[in-house]
Amino acid sequence: MGPVEAFTTGWRKSFDYKGKATRAEFWWWYLINFIASIVYGIKTNADFGNFGLTAGIIFTLVSILVSFYILGQVFPTLSISVRRLRDAGKHWTWIFISLIPFIGFVWYLILMCQPSDSHE
Repeated sequence: MGPVEAFTTGWRKSFDYKGKATRAEFWWWYLINFIASIVYGIKTNADFGNFGLTAGIIFTLVSILVSFYILGQVFPTLSISVRRLRDAGKHWTWIFISLIPFIGFVWYLILMCQPSDSHE
């Protein structure tokens, strides 16, 4: 699965918590979201340097769009994480492992890197 297909599949299956997501689908989704966040951050910081009325309106509109994107991508990210855990043969509740300070995030990454479980 390529990056564009993974991104569109992530949005299309935003509320689908059944099924499975391959490692490629999961990691492409995260990479594209990371790049989008950096681009939005650079754009927001570049607009912040201008204090004119037009720039202020543009900055406000960009900030609103970024906020909607950040809020909107929570659902596909959650569903793709649950589907990725299912593909690795784990129960969906393992998603909460990332809440443990320090080690939780590393453990979560290890779970997401696990190969697909061929047992169904």
